[in-house]
Amino acid sequence: MSDILVSAGPSACIILSLAVILFAGFLATRVTKKLKLPNVTGYILSGVLIGPFVLKIVPQQVISGMDFVTDIALSYIAFGVGKYFKLSTLRRSGGKVFVVTLFESLAAAVVISLTMIFIFRLPVAFSLLLGAIGCATAPASTIMTIRQYHAKGEFVNMILQVVALDDAVALIAFSVCAAIARSLTSPGGLDFGVVVLPVLLNLLMVALGAVLGVVLHRLINDRRSREHRLVLTNAVILSLTGLCTMLDISPLLACMALGTAYINLSGNKELFKQINHFEPPVLLMFFVLSGMKLNVPSLVSAGVIGVVYFFVRILGKYLGASLGSALSGCSPAIKRYLGLALIPQAGVSIGLAALGQRMLPAEQGLMLSTIILSSAVLYEMIGPACAKASLFLSHSVEPEELPDHHKGKPKAGAVDETAAEPGHELPQTLEKVHA
Repeated sequence: MSDILVSAGPSACIILSLAVILFAGFLATRVTKKLKLPNVTGYILSGVLIGPFVLKIVPQQVISGMDFVTDIALSYIAFGVGKYFKLSTLRRSGGKVFVVTLFESLAAAVVISLTMIFIFRLPVAFSLLLGAIGCATAPASTIMTIRQYHAKGEFVNMILQVVALDDAVALIAFSVCAAIARSLTSPGGLDFGVVVLPVLLNLLMVALGAVLGVVLHRLINDRRSREHRLVLTNAVILSLTGLCTMLDISPLLACMALGTAYINLSGNKELFKQINHFEPPVLLMFFVLSGMKLNVPSLVSAGVIGVVYFFVRILGKYLGASLGSALSGCSPAIKRYLGLALIPQAGVSIGLAALGQRMLPAEQGLMLSTIILSSAVLYEMIGPACAKASLFLSHSVEPEELPDHHKGKPKAGAVDETAAEPGHELPQTLEKVHA
């Protein structure tokens, strides 16, 4: 099939391949919807299906030439994450959320890295990157479960606030580990200059992102039409992403700083909603492309390591959430069951895996990508069941409060995605960002 697309000519081949990717991603969601699985699972599986190891519909040269999609998709995700760093909201949420988020994220990273280094004797650079990627959580399936059962209370509030900060911790941890990994994989070995330069470049681009946030705030005003606001925002995001790519650093932190600066200056969430409506085709292509890059035969060689990663990450998340909750004085329900709601992993982690694959030697990079992509599908499958269990065990959902499908309205006091409390604005937007 790929030969037919190639014979159509270079331009036609690329355009038709994009059409195939979009159709495949959409059709896969018709199946995952019936199975009550997240869209991202369907996107990845459709990529595997049309990729070079199964049906071979999309030519390899098209797949190889679409690396820029990863950077663009990650820039949109990071810009959206910046929205949740509104200072007024963070002040209201107190220190508990920060403590719990740091512990559940970094505990998973430490446990994964140590396991890979001391049990499997894998390179330190590979282990650090895998651990940093393990920080991230994909909250869409958890939030969908919360909405389905109209869960409410302190436990649900903690989930919503933790998942908002979780990806930011993962982005920062990955940036630090990436700098170390670059120095370890460089020909000269560990070089202080090689470690410091990427950190300084990241700081420079974070500062530039904040400055561009000010510029964007000045450019976006009431006199601009919706169309021109979208045009200017995309121009700023792509400019910042292009500069980061030119300097060979991740655009994640810089674009997150851009979103953070804009929301704190303007307080306007309407622009983020516009971006959410614009980005779905880009994110779909990104996830399908990730599925096409999944080396199916390598699943055999990465099998044992992948299985251990799958369970060790769950253990790290659960222990970290429990310890962080205990130290910050959270309720027993949060201490015991929060970790169950933080299992899914997709979205940011897949993007980080694509970046990590570029930094490592070919064989290690392939293994890293394979582990993350294959485990992401499994996490998204078991995540909703674990989230449901955590809601029931924490008594955030009582038997008499189960949703009545014959009624159109949720129970009084149920989670409202438009509520003004910190974290309550998350469900609709995060669901789109990570889908």
